[in-house]
Amino acid sequence: MKIIDAHMHYYDIDKFYEVAENAGHENTAACWQQICQENNIVFAVAMGNSEDAPSRYGGSTPRLINLSGPFDEKNYNQPLSMGYCLGVKSEDITLANAEKTAQEFEHYLSDPHCLGIKFYPGYRPVFIYDERHYPLFELARHYNVPVAVHTGDTATPVAKLRYAHPLTVDEVAADFPDVQFVICHCGNPWLLDATEVATKNDNVAVDLSGLLEGIPGPHFYRQNQGYFDYLGMWLRYMNRWDKLMYGSDWPLINIPDYIAIMRQLIPEEHQEAFFYSNALRVYSRIQKIL
Repeated sequence: MKIIDAHMHYYDIDKFYEVAENAGHENTAACWQQICQENNIVFAVAMGNSEDAPSRYGGSTPRLINLSGPFDEKNYNQPLSMGYCLGVKSEDITLANAEKTAQEFEHYLSDPHCLGIKFYPGYRPVFIYDERHYPLFELARHYNVPVAVHTGDTATPVAKLRYAHPLTVDEVAADFPDVQFVICHCGNPWLLDATEVATKNDNVAVDLSGLLEGIPGPHFYRQNQGYFDYLGMWLRYMNRWDKLMYGSDWPLINIPDYIAIMRQLIPEEHQEAFFYSNALRVYSRIQKIL
């Protein structure tokens, strides 16, 4: 079965090397290529993390990807089977520079490998529905690219969880019904709230990235049956298997283990959509690359 990893990271930072080692991998371009070959991952959506994009218009610049070397916007130098979402530094945006920030982001949307926009509420102490974000939502609408939103738990205790609750996504999904939103991490641990937002709003999808970390091992699913039964219950409640996408949050998790766990969670008849075709539709620019 072909797989699209709809949520991973491709970032050259010391912390990610340690995280990758804990998951049985290396945070290197060569390791990611080997993982793709061994697990039939044909494409990946990398969430922008690096913060060295140059300013052109006086706005807050997008976060990019750089594990294959400093990002080269003229000659795309990251894997050809990988696209990226432009990461947002929300606390750097003001109502005064919001339009200029949209110009900074629009500069990259001419690149076919630029697939969407990624927000990091929680890590960034700004609610997703803050008006400073509106020009970016308008930009996503104009270019027909999705808006991915971090929701749920965070990797650092200095982040603030109230900004990352999945119910906040309902505010913007209702106000921007023609923009595709993605609730990342299924709002974990607020699984009920995330699936309800996706059930209510036709323009909201969910990825199941980042639910675990490290090396779960072959018995993890059975040993944590209660958690997976609870998650499965709300996925069945949502009953929109066309809205669910596989994502790993690499380098956080051991990839073969995570794929195996997701295959136990997702009913077999919906696995092709979950692992492949849903991401192809939500991140629709992938269709022109594959």
